[in-house]
Amino acid sequence: MHSPAAPAPNTDLDHTRTKTLHWLATATAMAAVIATAGLVQPATGTPAATTTGTAAAPGPQAAAPDPAAAAYPLDCKGAPRAVTASAQGDLDGDGRPETVAAVRCQAGSGTPPHAIYVLTQDRTDPAGARVVATLLDTPQRQSATELTVSDRTVSATLLGYSGPDVPRCCPDKTQLAKWRWTDGKFRQELTDSAARSV
Repeated sequence: MHSPAAPAPNTDLDHTRTKTLHWLATATAMAAVIATAGLVQPATGTPAATTTGTAAAPGPQAAAPDPAAAAYPLDCKGAPRAVTASAQGDLDGDGRPETVAAVRCQAGSGTPPHAIYVLTQDRTDPAGARVVATLLDTPQRQSATELTVSDRTVSATLLGYSGPDVPRCCPDKTQLAKWRWTDGKFRQELTDSAARSV
């Protein structure tokens, strides 16, 4: 008498179970891919520039000319010259700063007029400075205050006189002056304000 054979394994159920596990794993992987794709957006704007090799260290910042080192074309008839204000900035866009200096003679009385000069570094003497432009000259009989350089423009408040009878001690006219390097030279803009005592 033969013992009954063991029932054959239910391969349909085994295959179904494997298939279900396979699809669950596939569905999980697909969900992860879709979620990641939702986070990654296409780049907009200009891509950043890439460089190869070793990055070069930035060079030293060029120094502005020292206003005390310049020889000014100002005739003080033996009296000393004084730099009363200075400002620095790159006026012509060449990457090297210039210095603007307000200079006058040291007179014993009154209000000596100013001259305003633009200085660059002396190419033959790194410690020196040379005058390359005169923005205001002393025959204009004006004094300069609030000298600044900003956005490649020189600005100053100019104090002057409304007439020859006004005492030289007491300028009564004020102008805001601006000079900007344009087409190879400095162009001046003046804004008159109401005459006032200062």
